[in-house]
Amino acid sequence: MQKPDTPANEAQRLDALRRYDILDTPPERDFDDLVAIAAAVCDVPIALVSLIDEQRQWFKARVGLAAQQTPRELAFCAHAILSPDRTLGVPDARDDARFADNPLVVDDPNIRFYAGAPLVTPDGEALGTLCVIDTKPRELPAPQQQALTALSRQASRAMELRRVSGALARQLQESDWYERRLLQYQGELEASHAALEASNADLTELTRTDVLTGLPNRRAFALALEQAVARSHSAAPLQVAVLDIDHFKTINDVHGHAEGDRVLQAVADALRLYSAGPSGVARYGGEEFLMLFEGPLHQALVQCEFVREAIANLPLGLPLTVSIGLAGRRAGEDSAATFARADQALYAAKRGGRNRVVLADEG
Repeated sequence: MQKPDTPANEAQRLDALRRYDILDTPPERDFDDLVAIAAAVCDVPIALVSLIDEQRQWFKARVGLAAQQTPRELAFCAHAILSPDRTLGVPDARDDARFADNPLVVDDPNIRFYAGAPLVTPDGEALGTLCVIDTKPRELPAPQQQALTALSRQASRAMELRRVSGALARQLQESDWYERRLLQYQGELEASHAALEASNADLTELTRTDVLTGLPNRRAFALALEQAVARSHSAAPLQVAVLDIDHFKTINDVHGHAEGDRVLQAVADALRLYSAGPSGVARYGGEEFLMLFEGPLHQALVQCEFVREAIANLPLGLPLTVSIGLAGRRAGEDSAATFARADQALYAAKRGGRNRVVLADEG
């Protein structure tokens, strides 16, 4: 048996794994669904979401395998993470010098076939794999290989969304602590109660962050838009998009407001992950979000389509689509007029069947 090499970026890789705070956590539906789909698509008895730390291979999700972890030196996935940009395939482990006498091959679970697609962070660190295993030698056809790679990307995105959501939750907890301390301070200093209330009102007015999603709010976006207009000197192109979650009222009515809040947070997280093109994103209010682009209109249109597709593919366990209206700022036009035309385009997208991007009339 050949022990797996240590990746050249091992220190950075382990730091990234710790930032995700996912090891030894309870099962989660998003990951359980992904391994179930992988097993069905690839027609195998075993599928795993596997993470590699210093000493072990730990399974965040698994189907067809009782063990929760194995030593790292026995892990096929520890070999797979050495090449983050490709899937490791082992048609028959008995014919592979790396694995022929591996205890997982010669004994239970009697691995013969293995295919593992690395789980890669946005910075390129491979933290583990989404892998499929069979007790019979076999080859994985190209369409199933592509499906496995696609599912591994979804697993990576689910991990990133989980990390961002956790960071936001911690920020909210810290915010709650500071609010409680402030109330206590106000009680102790009744003589300056009125002054403190006025100060709090000023702080509230200055706050430019949406509490639920952690995104900038409408006021912050308006300021960013005005600053962009000032920078552009009516020469550089400037585009505004309004994004609305389709049938959001139905989500609240059928699944409850807690689920609605989860959807809003997931969309906000997706905008952070996938909207690399916009100069700014914000929550406008309710189920509406805003995006600001400082660049050509055609590039903004492509980015809006990318965001729309990314949100439609979020692993939330329920169907989710968005409609987007996009408007380019005209020379001499104030920001309110640009926003109004983007909003009109959004309603055109809604009338046109939803789950689409509509460009405002640029005549």
